Amino acid sequence: MEFKQIKELVKLIHETNLTEFKMKDGDFELNVRTQKFADSKIAAAQQSKPQVLPVQTVAAAPQIQAVAPPIVQAPAAAPAPAAETLAAAPPATEAASSDESNYIYVKSPIVGTFYRSSSPDKPPFVKVGDTIDEKTVVCIVEAMKLFNEIEAEVKGKIVKVLIEDASPVEYDQALFLVDPNA
Repeated sequence: MEFKQIKELVKLIHETNLTEFKMKDGDFELNVRTQKFADSKIAAAQQSKPQVLPVQTVAAAPQIQAVAPPIVQAPAAAPAPAAETLAAAPPATEAASSDESNYIYVKSPIVGTFYRSSSPDKPPFVKVGDTIDEKTVVCIVEAMKLFNEIEAEVKGKIVKVLIEDASPVEYDQALFLVDPNA
């Protein structure tokens, strides 16, 4: 698990008001306890007998193994079309520019790794110019070794792919730009 993913997980735990979260994946172990957890333990201890409780924010097993995402290469004979130029996704807080104001973003519902196709030898789910509807699978986001098919949830035509294949994505990050009027 990468540091960015751990950071996002801790942020989500804080937002959901969880007091304790534990996760184990092979040799990797993550324990998160919030201040609310420590406060409730201290209050309980003060009612019975005094004891010292360590406050543990994030602890991991000494052996953390990072697994790199699979390397995906496009065939040399089929270069990407110029119309499908990839660009960085705009931040969620930034207003859309005037030429993109009529467009809708298809965003990632989870943190993970973005893949345009189900495997390196398969064509992408969608490409620039394709017409999609709410149930069209537009990509896969891999999260913790689970491959999640992402549906468009909007109707329209793909105008731009905003993320490079096999790139990490954040929650609510824009993946595709869609023209709903097409």
